[in-house]
Amino acid sequence: MPVIWLGAFLVIAGVLLLAKAAIDRGRLSGTANGSPGLRDGTLEPEHRGVRFLGLAGNWPGLALIAFGAALLLFGAAI
Repeated sequence: MPVIWLGAFLVIAGVLLLAKAAIDRGRLSGTANGSPGLRDGTLEPEHRGVRFLGLAGNWPGLALIAFGAALLLFGAAI
């Protein structure tokens, strides 16, 4: 049973780490007084792209999720 709890904790910690990494990449919008972060009155950044989905910055969270999933499968098998 402790193996399952540890696996669940690692999966949740990995998801939280991925969310924190995506949030910490930068501001999602600028201020309302004409900063370069605002485009046409929207809060979407101009040059965000999909680089935040890459493996370079997300590998620790993905590794935690994979290890936690392996522990969950191991705990279910025993």
